[in-house]
Amino acid sequence: MIKVIGVRFRKAGKIYYFDPQDKAVEKGQHVIVETARGVEYGEVIVGPKDVTDDKVVQPLKPLIRVATPEDDKVERQNREKEKKAYDICLEKIAKHGLAMKLIDTEYTFDNNKVLFYFTADGRIDFRELVKDLASVFKTRIELRQIGVRDETKIVGGVGICGRCLCCNSYLSEFAPVSIKMAKEQNLSLNPAKISGVCGRLMCCLKNEQETYEYLNKKLPSNGDRVTTADGFKGEVSGVNVLRQMVKVVINLDNDEKEVREYPVDQIRFRPKRKKEKLNINDAELKELEAMEKKNSGSAL
Repeated sequence: MIKVIGVRFRKAGKIYYFDPQDKAVEKGQHVIVETARGVEYGEVIVGPKDVTDDKVVQPLKPLIRVATPEDDKVERQNREKEKKAYDICLEKIAKHGLAMKLIDTEYTFDNNKVLFYFTADGRIDFRELVKDLASVFKTRIELRQIGVRDETKIVGGVGICGRCLCCNSYLSEFAPVSIKMAKEQNLSLNPAKISGVCGRLMCCLKNEQETYEYLNKKLPSNGDRVTTADGFKGEVSGVNVLRQMVKVVINLDNDEKEVREYPVDQIRFRPKRKKEKLNINDAELKELEAMEKKNSGSAL
């Protein structure tokens, strides 16, 4: 077991483990740590705890110190400098006529590097831009191209649910999302309705997936033949997953048909479910498949 603390460097960012070096550290404090990028300022999200060796990426970087008032002042100054650096970079991008969209600017705590995050269609030759920026800032420059999901995570916004975007408010890492999840939850397979602000499949499809998988295992599929508790035989015309109710078209004695709703425990059916085909046309299917391929992304 190894004692670690979990530190986050940006809102809803990934949590990284560091060696507390036997220093008194509490959750919520700001700390100065050594990272692969240099000395950084972050917030303790996970207080000191013991974890197994397989959960730690070696070598474990050390905690330098708990942030002092002077460190807090430097961090605030860096945030102000980032705003100016953003405006300068926009001017330089326009000057060089580059087809790229600047998203964010970040200074390392020790000012040894300035990072510029941008999006673009394809590769961009920004070598001259880097030279120009280096002559202005007199420090190391790094331009990092990111995807649309990472862009949305940084910029933020409001989802169709009316709440702040999950990726910007609390989701530290992007989970794989697939069209199968939308199908399992009986959602519309219209790309416009299952896509987030970023244009990719909504991350929240993952939130209830396990619950729907568990509940769907107890239900028959549409079109299955079932026998009800009151002795009627019929065909399933619909299911309510959350209520665990099944609508059945039953045949009455006078050869008439009637739709009745039963709790799932009051019907009998073969538990093995059929493989269902997506009821969509070729154009929609291609669009969904393209969306799913692009759906991969990594949190910053």
